[in-house]
Amino acid sequence: MCSLGIPSVADVAVIGVPSERWGETVKAIVALKASLPASAADIIAYGKAHLAGYKCPTSVDFVAALPRNPSGKVLKRDFGAPYWVGKSRRIN
Repeated sequence: MCSLGIPSVADVAVIGVPSERWGETVKAIVALKASLPASAADIIAYGKAHLAGYKCPTSVDFVAALPRNPSGKVLKRDFGAPYWVGKSRRIN
C-alpha cells in the first residue's frame, strides 16, 4: 500500500497475521505524521478503493516509527513475530 495516497501517513508496512477464516490475513503497520490524524477505518477504506480485495488490510496497528536495518529495509519480522506466538507454523 502506498503511503503517498493518504496525507497523514508517513510510512507503512504490511504483514501477514493469523486468521481463523482465511489462515492468514493482511495487517497494515502505519506510522502517522505528527500533525495529521487518521483512523484504522481511513486506512482500510483507502486500501479497499485502491487495491485488490486479497491485498487489502483487514486491520491496522499504529506505531511511532517502523524499525529499519542499517540499509533502510523495514524489519517486518519484528512486527509479525508476536502474532504467531503459539502457532506451530506461520499459517493457520
